[in-house]
Amino acid sequence: MRAFARLYEELDRTTSTNAKVAAMAAYFRSAPPGDAAWALFFLTQRKVKRLLPTRVLWELTLELTGLPPWLLEHCYAAVGDGAELVTLLVDRPAGRPPAEERSLERWMRERILPLKDMDLAAQALAMRGYWSELDTVQIFVLNKIITGEFRVGASATLAIRALAQVAEVPQASMAHRVMGDWQPSPEFFRGLLAPQRESRLDSHPYPFFLASPLEEEPAALGPREEWMAEWKWDGIRAQLVRRGGAAYVWSRGEELVTERFPEIAVGATRLPDGTVLDGEILAFRERVLPFSVLQTRIGRQKLTPPILAEAPVAFMAYDLLEEGGEDLRERPLGERRARLETLLARTASPALLASPVVEGAAWEELARVREEARARNVEGLMLKRLSSPYRTGRRRGDWWKWKIAPYTIDAVLIYAHPGHGRRASLFTDYTFAVWDQGELLPVAKAYSGLSDEEIAELDAWVRRHTRERFGPTRAVEPVQVFELAFEGIARSSRHRSGVAVRFPRILRWRKDKPAAEADTLESVKALLTVRA
Repeated sequence: MRAFARLYEELDRTTSTNAKVAAMAAYFRSAPPGDAAWALFFLTQRKVKRLLPTRVLWELTLELTGLPPWLLEHCYAAVGDGAELVTLLVDRPAGRPPAEERSLERWMRERILPLKDMDLAAQALAMRGYWSELDTVQIFVLNKIITGEFRVGASATLAIRALAQVAEVPQASMAHRVMGDWQPSPEFFRGLLAPQRESRLDSHPYPFFLASPLEEEPAALGPREEWMAEWKWDGIRAQLVRRGGAAYVWSRGEELVTERFPEIAVGATRLPDGTVLDGEILAFRERVLPFSVLQTRIGRQKLTPPILAEAPVAFMAYDLLEEGGEDLRERPLGERRARLETLLARTASPALLASPVVEGAAWEELARVREEARARNVEGLMLKRLSSPYRTGRRRGDWWKWKIAPYTIDAVLIYAHPGHGRRASLFTDYTFAVWDQGELLPVAKAYSGLSDEEIAELDAWVRRHTRERFGPTRAVEPVQVFELAFEGIARSSRHRSGVAVRFPRILRWRKDKPAAEADTLESVKALLTVRA
């Protein structure tokens, strides 16, 4: 546990990518395989489910510190991170001798995972004992693990890169080895380091290849005939794996979602064994439906017949990664695409569709076709080099997303909320409103788009112009106007405004515009017809 906490400190203290990779590689080389497996589990952003309620930590902290609840809440508003706050308050007293050192694997097996089967009193007693044994950083790491909120300043890609260095295998091969659902164990970790892995799980997906945003005119990419264009679908990126007589649907977040989409799982039974498709899960009924339709079933615990009928789905396949058990990723896209179309035509499942190629002899003609994107409930075009292999991660040069311009509105800032982590002392999260019959009605929340200098300036302004306080939230004078951008808009009965916007962000601070000239709810709702 101590070594893993030291690794956390090293990663948290540097912004150097090479230093982070070197620190993780050194840990993987020296740690026992069981510890290394659990470390990899967390460093690749996997989580154990929350093992105990937050109130157990909260009440235990109150008991140990003697603080009144209102002061603890005030401290939380200042720190912005519950695990960090508890760590700061229950730090082990100076001079207490360290307890017996336990490995990370033993902590997980003997102490952390058993918490889920304890009653509240036993959980509180156990946590009191754990905190008394650990130093500050170890307590922080422990709190993050048990609350399911462990995050560190290193991406899963960097952890995979470090492990590939240790194993002396290509990074793409290591990325494939750690894909999918696996349980941390010494045996699993030793298998990752093997020069040639002995076996592959039938359910295993491949690492996803991600496109980069196109930031110049497409003509700069070269001759039009070297590129394939298709629609940029607005759904859930997924891989459909058919092996060993079973079907598996994996989201890009490496979550197994087969049971959430039974139509696709049934359709996959028509595929031959040894097939892996890359594509998008879409709400679909004769044509692509808005993403908001798909959202109605994503969070449902039970998929009842009415829900399945209201939000039918299909798998829009745009790449063939494996056929007949053969890995096709190094083959050129043109070949993979032809084989995909042949395969799906032979499969003839209404739930498995081939993403159509978008025609346009010249870049100018393709640009005109792209203007149809919103009417088709898509986000623009994808441009893919026909000679390209299927790579791993976000590799620039072969796949580009040529998105249509986002929706934009001018809205008034009405509430400011503290940020999280290192920005907990600043107001960085904002609620914006538009005019409706002479009143300001909330329509979006956004927290990205401002520079550090603008955040500092706005934070100072919020503190000087607060009208009311609701806990950590400030209601401010409604005078500041911001231009917001968002990718989608849909009707919503859950919002007072009657609409919900998707991926809102701040484009610019409109200091030149008075609040009276901000947009109205009527003008926002007019975007619904633009979308249709």
